[in-house]
Amino acid sequence: MKSLMILVAVIAGLLGVPAAASAAPNLSLPTPGGPLPIGMRTLHLTDQQRADPWVPEKRRELMVSVWYPAVPIGRAPLYMTRAESAAAVAGRKLDLPPDALSKVRVHSRENAPSLPGRRPLVVLSPGAGNNRITLTSVAERLAAQGFVVAGIDHAYEAWATEFPDGLRQCVACGRPSDPWPAAIANRAIDTSFVIDTLVKDRRWSIDVTKIGMAGHSAGGSATAAAMVADRRIKAGVNVDGPFFGTVSLDRPILLLASPIGEKYYSPTWNETWPRLTGPKERYLLENSGHSSVTDSAILVDQLGLRPHMPPAEVENQYGSIDSRVALDFFRDRLTTFFKQWSAR
Repeated sequence: MKSLMILVAVIAGLLGVPAAASAAPNLSLPTPGGPLPIGMRTLHLTDQQRADPWVPEKRRELMVSVWYPAVPIGRAPLYMTRAESAAAVAGRKLDLPPDALSKVRVHSRENAPSLPGRRPLVVLSPGAGNNRITLTSVAERLAAQGFVVAGIDHAYEAWATEFPDGLRQCVACGRPSDPWPAAIANRAIDTSFVIDTLVKDRRWSIDVTKIGMAGHSAGGSATAAAMVADRRIKAGVNVDGPFFGTVSLDRPILLLASPIGEKYYSPTWNETWPRLTGPKERYLLENSGHSSVTDSAILVDQLGLRPHMPPAEVENQYGSIDSRVALDFFRDRLTTFFKQWSAR
């Protein structure tokens, strides 16, 4: 199996390119396309029962963004923190102000009060090396359609994620051996911990019978692992992630693939497919890239970075498809799937 690090090496953070942008345009994410206004809260969670697998002297900590239907009051949150933006700008040698990426326009209101009503929950897990914010456009679409959405940052598995005590780098990404099989199993535990925490939180009225999960790349792998470990997760979406180990599921699962995912991961998909005995669908989005489900392609295009990138990198990460068309496809498919299988 091709290691996830092959793809992590070319993602290398939010934008994934060490190129310079000629100007600092107004950056914005696509509108959510749903009837409900959105709130967003950032949570710092600590699992006191577990040591962190990457830094064992620490307890396992997670940063979680929660998007939800909300009363439309308050200011817009930062897309990423100023420290995360400065690290991305400096690390990729972008010709931008250090805080430019924190100012990407989003469509939620920070800490806005929740709208009344019991809500289905969708948990999101990002790709290896990626911050949770890379799935903001997906999260905002789901929240605008009535879901509570929890995006998890798995500590030390992403570049430059800010925790209360400062920025944390990707410890897993620097391991000489393949760290991801163990990381995927640990992400499943992270997921159950986040679900346990959120269903007890009175700021959201989550229906525990209506829980789904989706993930990109390593997050897609983690979705399958979490479904095996936690039967509360009724349905899952794997976007371009391999299956690790023996995965057997009797609940609905959707596999959304890019050509590069087919190239590297189809052996694990083909081997696992007969053991997925619930409703299942596998779909290849032609001309898409491995990161087409993320916000990255939209921001790369707004910054005019594609001409500065190696052609093979553009093809692998974003493909030749229009970035907005691809993102709308993924957002539509995820929304339809979860409305059908986990929210009813």
